[in-house]
Amino acid sequence: MTGIRDLLGVDLPVVAAPMAGGPSTTRLATAVGTAGGFAFLAAGYRTPEAVAAEIAELRAGGHPFGVNVFVPTPVPVTEAEFRRYAGRIAPEGAPYGLDLATVDRVADDDHWDAKLDLLRREPVPVVSFTFGPPPAAVVRDLRRAGSRVLVTVTGPEEAAVAANLGVDGLVAQSGAAGGHLGTFTPAAPPAPRPLPDLVRQVAGRTGLPVLAAGGVGGGRDVADALAAGAVGVLVGTLLLLADESGTGRTHRDALVDPARDRTVVTRAFTGRPARALRNRFVERHDAAAPLGYPALHHLTRPLRVAAAGAGDADRLHLWAGTGWRGARAAPAADLVAELTRPL
Repeated sequence: MTGIRDLLGVDLPVVAAPMAGGPSTTRLATAVGTAGGFAFLAAGYRTPEAVAAEIAELRAGGHPFGVNVFVPTPVPVTEAEFRRYAGRIAPEGAPYGLDLATVDRVADDDHWDAKLDLLRREPVPVVSFTFGPPPAAVVRDLRRAGSRVLVTVTGPEEAAVAANLGVDGLVAQSGAAGGHLGTFTPAAPPAPRPLPDLVRQVAGRTGLPVLAAGGVGGGRDVADALAAGAVGVLVGTLLLLADESGTGRTHRDALVDPARDRTVVTRAFTGRPARALRNRFVERHDAAAPLGYPALHHLTRPLRVAAAGAGDADRLHLWAGTGWRGARAAPAADLVAELTRPL
């Protein structure tokens, strides 16, 4: 049976999840690796040059690590829907001098080809994919280059699709996860299910080693996922307040604000379902937000950057999983140790 050592090259079953947009840093990955865990770099929203520099830095550190890549699975939005939503949220940008109503509709593939070229040319121990199944040829090429390949799935049906590509393992992500849901079908995301149940379903359907992800709030959740058959557990939200994470101050403050009382799944910020702390932007616009990724991501990005700089948590995407109350400010090594301490 494939275990955590065979899959990731470590013995500790704690994995730092990839958190695109800032929280994932080389400092965080190094700290988790030094503590005996495994860490993913987040290639999403990064240039190939920036990803290459981070890979070189981590490779010099000597700890196994992985790189997570977004599969370009665009969710189309019509020009009419886009313009309607841009006009609706335009008043949100006015305090920052932003004219959101006239922003162009942008579609891109997040430098897909260039990032794959980099990973084929400079292989890393593990490559994981999110937002859909990569082409079979991509899986084949990366494995031939020496990387183990994982795909994020949110249910047994997606797991079967990914397994047929010849991948080495799966990341079973529950709907309780913070940030974007990795579902292949953003228009119809799966119903939430307990993480141990999801692990059993995915492992039973494919026979592949499974990493569990989503809603982890502490050591008990880690133990339950491992008992259900996971070989390791991804933690993201619990590391958002780690000393080495790149989480911005406005986001950090919101995570410890007692007035923030729940997380919700919303597409208001990016046009793709993602879990965040509820704030006024979500309350005002979620019901009217169309699907449309990455177009809505690009539309709201200037607003989110401005809000983060101004300490305006009500116009910022406060990504967080349901276990966010377990996050605390501390060295990552301490947080990793807590998650594996005997109960």
